[in-house]
Amino acid sequence: MDTRAAGTTADEAARPAAPPSRLVILGLLLGIVLGTLDGTVVGTALPTIVGDLGGLDHLSWVLTAYLLTTAVSTPVWGKLGDLYGHKGSYLTSITVFLAGSVLCGLAQDMGQLIAFRALQGIGAGGLFVGALSLIGTLLTPAEAGRAQSLIGVLLPAAMIGGPLVGGFLTDQLDWRWVFYVNVPVGAVALALIGYGVRLRATRVKAPIDLAGAGLLTGAILALTLLASWAGTTYTWTSPQIIGLALVCVVALAAFVRVERRAAEPMIPPRLFRDRNFTVAQVLSFVTGAAMLAAASYLPQYLQFARNMSSTESGLLLLPLMLGMMGAQLVIGRRIAGGGRYRAYPIAGGVLATAGALSLLALGTATTAPVASGLTLLLGMGIGCLMQPAMLLTMNSAELRDMGAASGTQTLLRTIGGSLGVAVLGSVYTGRLTAAVTDRLGAEGGRLTEGELTPGLLRDLPEPVREAFRTGVVDGLHGVALGTAVLCAVAFAVAWLVREVPLRGR
Repeated sequence: MDTRAAGTTADEAARPAAPPSRLVILGLLLGIVLGTLDGTVVGTALPTIVGDLGGLDHLSWVLTAYLLTTAVSTPVWGKLGDLYGHKGSYLTSITVFLAGSVLCGLAQDMGQLIAFRALQGIGAGGLFVGALSLIGTLLTPAEAGRAQSLIGVLLPAAMIGGPLVGGFLTDQLDWRWVFYVNVPVGAVALALIGYGVRLRATRVKAPIDLAGAGLLTGAILALTLLASWAGTTYTWTSPQIIGLALVCVVALAAFVRVERRAAEPMIPPRLFRDRNFTVAQVLSFVTGAAMLAAASYLPQYLQFARNMSSTESGLLLLPLMLGMMGAQLVIGRRIAGGGRYRAYPIAGGVLATAGALSLLALGTATTAPVASGLTLLLGMGIGCLMQPAMLLTMNSAELRDMGAASGTQTLLRTIGGSLGVAVLGSVYTGRLTAAVTDRLGAEGGRLTEGELTPGLLRDLPEPVREAFRTGVVDGLHGVALGTAVLCAVAFAVAWLVREVPLRGR
């Protein structure tokens, strides 16, 4: 039961009379930067960490533990914010994240580091959803356009900058500073939000949906492990992968049934009665898959087929990221100025589909500037899809459900990215193996089963190098076609968007 005074609407109870200061918005954005950056910053420090702590056989779990607990905790944080206040939930998630960061820096063996990374991930799950929930509460959807466009800039910047920051801190200081550096940044975010946000928040007296949280956690765990292991650790038809898929399906079916009966469901079914909200979640899922698949397999092409270093391949993806940033900044400003928004996801579907198909022009002889420039159109299209999806989510949900709505969107984008990389990764590997086997025979096809690096490829005979490069191009073309299909789905779904007036203050 809602404890608001009779006659007071949710908007009147929660939303302040005036928009927050820029410092408050900065505090919210810092939380998003922390959560995103820490998902990528550890990668370049891992070889040094293993040399110090040992435990090479558990190396992958340093990353997996963080990603798993982040995904699992995201919807839980969103619902806790709806029940007990978004400000308190956000501050608590930052505190948990910082505690996990400090403990990671103090870890003495690999087991401790993995456990503390899991704790850090629990806090990280509340950073993104907490920031979006507060933005949706403090700002009207039109005002939130500018803040959301800044988020669109920060996400790719953090993804690119994470490995660079991690390498710099490890080389110049110590790998433990990869975690300690979070403390001053997080402290600033705590101070800005703690003192700058003034909300007349309400609390809802209702039991926590433990059954729903448990079932959703089980489904997310199974799906995340499936996406991580399928096609790499285990084949898609292995008992392990089939078992995980069954667990996921059963848990999701039970979760839907439980949510329909819960007093305060983890993901309220009423959210999906709004067509725009449902469309926004489909767009988030599809764009998450397209964005992460492109960002994961384009570097493979640049390093193997074009013989570039890791740094060079990252820099050559800047047009992809700049396209995303530019599109979201422009859309955010136009919407904030009272512009209409329905045309953007439709245009984004066209641009992203055309951009993905343009990658079919890549070959073993494509020059670096052309290869880099071809990614710009795809980036612009993804940006035109992502920004309206956030806007529609906030405009469609009532303030009492803002946390659950933000958590649902974040979760679906994350799951879409994981499944996109897994499924299109299988397409990439299958086409690569087939192309190499066709040229070199079964013995040559085994090259794709080992851990062949660009450096090792340079030492192989020229016919082998050429066959492998051709296979990489063929694999990338498969990923490009799959991405184009995803973007075409987004284009079709975007036509269902209704131009509903944005809420005012």
